[in-house]
Amino acid sequence: MAASGLPFDDIRELIAAMPGPDMAAANTVRARDKELTKPAGSLGRMEEIAEWLAAWQGKGRPTVDRPLVCVFAGNHGVVAQGVSAFPQAVTRQMLENFAAGGAAINQICAAFDLGFKVFDLALDLPTGDFTQEAALDERACVATMAFGMEALVGGTDLLCLGEMGIGNTTSAAAIYAALYGGDAAFWCGRGTGLDDDGLKRKIAAVEAGLALHRSHLKDPLEVLRRLGGREVAAICGAIIAARSQHIPVILDGYVVTAAAAILHALDPSAIDHCVAGHLSAEGAHAQVLANLGKQPLLALDMRLGEGSGAALAASLVKAAAAIHSGMATFAQAGVAGKE
Repeated sequence: MAASGLPFDDIRELIAAMPGPDMAAANTVRARDKELTKPAGSLGRMEEIAEWLAAWQGKGRPTVDRPLVCVFAGNHGVVAQGVSAFPQAVTRQMLENFAAGGAAINQICAAFDLGFKVFDLALDLPTGDFTQEAALDERACVATMAFGMEALVGGTDLLCLGEMGIGNTTSAAAIYAALYGGDAAFWCGRGTGLDDDGLKRKIAAVEAGLALHRSHLKDPLEVLRRLGGREVAAICGAIIAARSQHIPVILDGYVVTAAAAILHALDPSAIDHCVAGHLSAEGAHAQVLANLGKQPLLALDMRLGEGSGAALAASLVKAAAAIHSGMATFAQAGVAGKE
């Protein structure tokens, strides 16, 4: 990434330069789909997924041979406001659990043969408490976005994005309130299991952050650095890098979608290569997805994070690619077509 001396300007230039879809590849999939041994449209959204894969991979025969789940982990200063039912130490403890193979995401990745990487984003240095100061300064925010961009190496062909970070649903709620307006209470869910008093503290923290930073919140990148976290910034970077490398993206739940919402606010086409893996039970995720124009692939009342919903959705995307590439055409199978 070129250094202009104005870090956020560099991000805006990267977004402006992102490639669009390969419509020739999508049309190739659409034409082959008409010849496959099934009634037209009978596989519903699975057919749409195959076209989406082709458009963003730039391949007339889309494949999912090297899917990868990336989980970015960060700690948040706003935890000091009593916004989580769990202590901040749990973030690192869960990373150790990931490494030992003991988390839900490990089992999902094993079940569907998904690669798995976890990134520790300076866990010993929580972001600033956004009720008192900006979570990050501009250079630190962009440096973290750049880290997220650089995390994509090794030739993956489908990226599932996840997060881990005690307090990060508070950050996500603040981002949504800043971007979309409305009462803080609308955007705040119970996160890791807050009781009523904890939920009141969470709402108060979001309100305090919005009040403190109000004069800066017209710029989505300022929203990110003032109210966001390192994992949200890194996910923004990963989404941008995936686009430039022709890698389709599956978004996880409430926190991951906050990163997508930042990019969407900068340029609505910036997340066209992303699908929503699932509808989270956290906060107002359904409203967020409606704002982004994303229909989730799954709705299982999950709110775990860890990339779990995105990883489960990857099984559908893998199946869509396999169905399209592996099915016989009417001519190959000797099956009569529609008269």
